[in-house]
Amino acid sequence: MQAEISFVPTGDVAAILNIMLDKFERRSEGSQPRSIKVLLSEVALPAYFSQVDPEPRRVANVQFQALENQGLLSLRWMPGEKGHLLESASLLLDRQVPLYQILKRTAAADRRARLVSQLLGERFRFIGVDWRSRALEYILAQIKAGKSPAPFSLSDIAFNEDLLTALSALSNLAEETSYRVFSVHTFNDSKRFISLKSSILRLAKLGQAEWKRLLPEEVLRELNLVANPGYLLLSGPWELVDELGQVLSLDEFIPSVGIPAIQAAHLQRVTVHTQSVICIENLTTFHEMSRISPGSARPALICLMGNPSPACRHLLACLDASLPESVPLSVWADLDYGGLNILAQLRRQISPRCMPFRMDSETLDAFATFARPLTQNDRRNFERLLTRPLLNDMRPVIAHLLKRGIKLEQEAVSIF
Repeated sequence: MQAEISFVPTGDVAAILNIMLDKFERRSEGSQPRSIKVLLSEVALPAYFSQVDPEPRRVANVQFQALENQGLLSLRWMPGEKGHLLESASLLLDRQVPLYQILKRTAAADRRARLVSQLLGERFRFIGVDWRSRALEYILAQIKAGKSPAPFSLSDIAFNEDLLTALSALSNLAEETSYRVFSVHTFNDSKRFISLKSSILRLAKLGQAEWKRLLPEEVLRELNLVANPGYLLLSGPWELVDELGQVLSLDEFIPSVGIPAIQAAHLQRVTVHTQSVICIENLTTFHEMSRISPGSARPALICLMGNPSPACRHLLACLDASLPESVPLSVWADLDYGGLNILAQLRRQISPRCMPFRMDSETLDAFATFARPLTQNDRRNFERLLTRPLLNDMRPVIAHLLKRGIKLEQEAVSIF
């Protein structure tokens, strides 16, 4: 009958045993070695190999020998150093269960089962066409295949609970909310969300394919999460009507004005008193364009600030509902993958009438001196865009970009 192991493993002993169990849990299903060996020289064990204090090594050796006497390990000593310096320790595969008990460690299979139960218990909250549901289905498939469940943890139950809580709380965000406000409302802790942010981002990109190439802050903005509440920059003869019927005329704000994104998200009607509307990707070009467009011919400008936010898209959707067919809705973005992707996004989410402005081969050639060379990744992205039906009219431009091997940011294009 096996005697009970009564000692608490030293740090060195625990390190070796945990490495053994890690290797045991990572082994492939078809691989069935009789033992798993760990060379002590390949592990950082400063106490065990200390030349100053032999006591940690003596205690560790006693514990290793006790485990060997119980038939749990097989030890190999350095030549001439038996009982003094270990060369290796091997775990016998049919004796791993007592080591879990000694380390108070939960087996990986049990941890996976626990996480599956945890995810299944929350999955009902996201049933339907929702990126969170798709992300959780992906994680469950990963666990079933014996792969990593990241960003969920197999060992930290509390972290998983907080991550699921944050996912559920996102349903309540109808407008831009700062990280800290969201964190306080969700966890009563202004900083808890920050430690979860990268995990939320990873799940969002797993669950929503079109977010994979967005910047982190753009993905979070799609979830109505922002570091600080944002503004939409407008220039020209805009007229905005909110849900209370209040009318805001912007014509006298020269050269431009910013309105809170929260306010824009609640607009009911948007009109412009001009013959042209231009959606501009970058802030610098927006400011330059608004500065030189005075008088009755002044166009209505809006700065997209890169990938347009939900509030920006809502404002443009309100505008599209009232904009006469005779007034063009133009998009001016970089002549690169990101800029063309923005054009496609606005055509899909706002209106197919969105037309490119200064996004043509002639502009590229005229300012080619300021262009940058394409990377292999750029070329792959452009070739992907060639298959997008929403960009059929842009195929000649994309082909020209590929032929010349360059891309152009709109700040390089003279607005005069």
